[in-house]
Amino acid sequence: MKRIGLLSDTHGYLHPSIFKHFKECDQIWHAGDIGTLDVLDTLEAFKPTIAVYGNIDGQNIRVRTQKNAIFKCEGMKIVITHIGGYPPKYKPTIHELLNREQPDVFICGHSHILKVMPDKPRNLIHMNPGAAGKHGFQQVSTLLRFTIDKARITDMQAIELKTVS
Repeated sequence: MKRIGLLSDTHGYLHPSIFKHFKECDQIWHAGDIGTLDVLDTLEAFKPTIAVYGNIDGQNIRVRTQKNAIFKCEGMKIVITHIGGYPPKYKPTIHELLNREQPDVFICGHSHILKVMPDKPRNLIHMNPGAAGKHGFQQVSTLLRFTIDKARITDMQAIELKTVS
């Protein structure tokens, strides 16, 4: 059983309550637009972190992360990228990636809109945790927290972060 904290689009800012919300998590997954090495270093010092780079991330972050993270967790195949779209309107390169990898879970960021939805034709769960940072058009910053156990996702929680001045 693994407890996962999922975030995206921090854009160089880590909300102080992230550490409280992810305290019981085993891993943190970041779906890109990290923003600064300080954010990545802080997350990695706090919990084991799997991160992909986003379109705003510079070379200093890209050399430490990947464009696509593809891995197994508790019997589920996970694919994380930054820009992916939503079912069924994925970018053409994402269609190719999903066809090749056939994940159980596909995670992306970029839109700043929290969504968790099934992609029934592909038999996968699509997740976007929204944006956890301060920059962007979102009215509320968000995270996801969930458990993966025996190839099942349980205890999914969407978390809204209170505005900090």
